[in-house]
Amino acid sequence: MTRRVVITGLGIVSPIGIGLDVFWEAVQAETCGIAQVTRFDASNLTCRVAGEVKNYDGENFFDRRTVQRSALFAQFAMIAGKEAWQDAGLDKFTFDDPDRCGILLGNGVGGLEIDDESHRRLYEKGASKILAMTIPKMICNEAAGNLSIYLGVRGSAHVIVTACASGCDAIGFALDRIRCDRADVMICGGTESAITEYGIGGFCQLKAVSTSFNDAPSRASRPFDKDRDGFVLGEGAGILVIEELEHAKKRGAKIYAELAGYGASEDAYHITAPSPDGEGGTRAIRAALKDAGLRATDIDYINAHGTSTPTNDPVETAAIKTAFGEHAYKLAVSSTKGMTGHTLGAAGGIEAVITALAIKDNFFPATINLDEPDPLCDLDYVPNKGRKGTINAAISLSLGFGGHNSVIVIKKY
Repeated sequence: MTRRVVITGLGIVSPIGIGLDVFWEAVQAETCGIAQVTRFDASNLTCRVAGEVKNYDGENFFDRRTVQRSALFAQFAMIAGKEAWQDAGLDKFTFDDPDRCGILLGNGVGGLEIDDESHRRLYEKGASKILAMTIPKMICNEAAGNLSIYLGVRGSAHVIVTACASGCDAIGFALDRIRCDRADVMICGGTESAITEYGIGGFCQLKAVSTSFNDAPSRASRPFDKDRDGFVLGEGAGILVIEELEHAKKRGAKIYAELAGYGASEDAYHITAPSPDGEGGTRAIRAALKDAGLRATDIDYINAHGTSTPTNDPVETAAIKTAFGEHAYKLAVSSTKGMTGHTLGAAGGIEAVITALAIKDNFFPATINLDEPDPLCDLDYVPNKGRKGTINAAISLSLGFGGHNSVIVIKKY
């Protein structure tokens, strides 16, 4: 018999707020967290806007030594992870077997600001001036490593790197770990901080980011809109505590929703572009629905990848229409990246948090800045204003560079 898995804790760091209550209020208010870059002088870049975590100071959350020894992406994971841990009531719970609680996070590029600064030092001053903690601060696994130390979690701790699908894949892998009886509780999701001159500059060279709204940053991320011209880089972390159902019930945990299914596929087509017909995304959706034991008609809401790039949005729309048939026109689809920007490896985690809260509160989040839909994007994208409505089951969809497609299914418990 398959072990059922439920969501018992949530934590968030984002451009529209740190902490669950502040964040969810901002989502419901259609708040945009995108503004002009403040972290460095971006005047020489073609894209000068981003979704920064506002007024962030690590010493408001950690002692100075911890701040000095951890990159931003790891700090974000620790803040969101601690919130999810406490939200689940695990700070007051003693495990009979500590090895039955593990960590599985998604991340795309690691400590990019550390890499950036150390390369500057290397080329300007020589190798002897590279920051002493460069390697342990920049490598992707340090998010899980730091979080395990911070919370005292002794089970397995891993990081998944599948570009923008990383956070969603991490949740799916964590689900499988509990189902396979290798854990009872998993802390999972995604974290990322890549807003550096190197990071944005690299995406500028790929012509992947928005360049037309530098003077109107709140309008720059506009998923499914005909005037979209690229994504806007964001940052943050979205972390879930997921738990075997009987374990959660035994300790009296509150339950947000059930994590019911996971599906993944590979386009095998191109290193950055999705397969034009969206068939890879379709296969991932179908696999997730099958894993959850649900029909396409059971789904009420999709939190789409919706990057605001010319290529992604119509391809993702095509994937949804193929997977859901006529039902695609009866469900709500939205991209919350208009508010947060594209947080890369954190996106799947942040959007899973949103999806769980959407189900809990029966609220369809809006796709902001959707003023005139692309004719190829003809579904109900909940334009500009969120709305109430029954959500019994939903999917969160993530697509990554390299052709990675990842889908999780969340349903009412």
